Amino acid sequence: MARDEVRRILPADIKREVLIKDEKAETNPKWGFPPEKRPIEMHMQFGIINLDKPPGPTSHEVVAWIKRLFNLKKAGHGGTLDPKVSGVLPVALEKATRVVQALLPAGKEYVALMHLHGDVPEDKIYKVMKEFEGEIIQRPPLRSAVKRRLRTRKVYYIEILEIDGKDVLFRVGVEAGTYIRSLIHHIGLALGVGAHMAELRRTRSGPFKEDETLVTLHDLVDYYHFWKEDGIEEYFRKAIQPMEKAVEHLPKVWIRDSAVAAVTYGADLAVPGIVKLHAGIKRGDLVAIMTLKDELVALGKAMMTSQEMLNKSKGIAVDVEKVFMPRDWYPKMW
Repeated sequence: MARDEVRRILPADIKREVLIKDEKAETNPKWGFPPEKRPIEMHMQFGIINLDKPPGPTSHEVVAWIKRLFNLKKAGHGGTLDPKVSGVLPVALEKATRVVQALLPAGKEYVALMHLHGDVPEDKIYKVMKEFEGEIIQRPPLRSAVKRRLRTRKVYYIEILEIDGKDVLFRVGVEAGTYIRSLIHHIGLALGVGAHMAELRRTRSGPFKEDETLVTLHDLVDYYHFWKEDGIEEYFRKAIQPMEKAVEHLPKVWIRDSAVAAVTYGADLAVPGIVKLHAGIKRGDLVAIMTLKDELVALGKAMMTSQEMLNKSKGIAVDVEKVFMPRDWYPKMW
């Protein structure tokens, strides 16, 4: 890794061109609930919190605490953080819980402090860490929720922020399921002195970042009570992102109003229902099916490429796998 600027690009940063199939299509304002206009109770039912997890509790304990605080039946997180690790932990509420799986292809970013077990020249540290960008092979650690078999993961970038003696502070962007503790262990072996992870913070999980949407557990308590006790919903609303935030990174297909209900009732998406779509979709890609009001209807597997969807007049374009929109938001039109 050269000491000049590192391009920090995750899969979630890909910019996509929008292709128009029917430029005259419109949406009826009487139907649906655009993400920014949902009543606060509905907003919570279809929301995700960009939580700044503190060091100490497990990810499961944090989710259980939020469930109790908000009196929810369901909640789930987008990627476990070890108890000592802090940072970005997307927590999906109620009907949005299944959408966290869409974050898997988006990539994650961490800032880590690596402590070397011996002295190493700085030039060698830069050179060796550069070699860990790209495809790597890892075995999950003993304390993990998955089977301990070798698997390939991708390191998108490594950026050294500071070297102070045997301590190396660096930022790393990785594919979901990459173990930073194991990465640091192998960097230490490659340097010939050994190393261990002293501290770790997740700074990004796909579209969820350390920005103005990041909230702490203390924030949530305050904002929830402002709403429940004082009727002030502004802060609580801002603390919860619409579930559509979790699919920002996915290629999308926007459909006409007349096709929405059919998809919510389990129909696959046929070509005539498409109004516009992202370029670059390949067969087998995970795609988000959206309304013209930018509401998430469903996730599915592309059965055609973008050009096929654009040029064909019939056929199944997307095999629907998970439906998120309730069936009563748009009327039946078949």
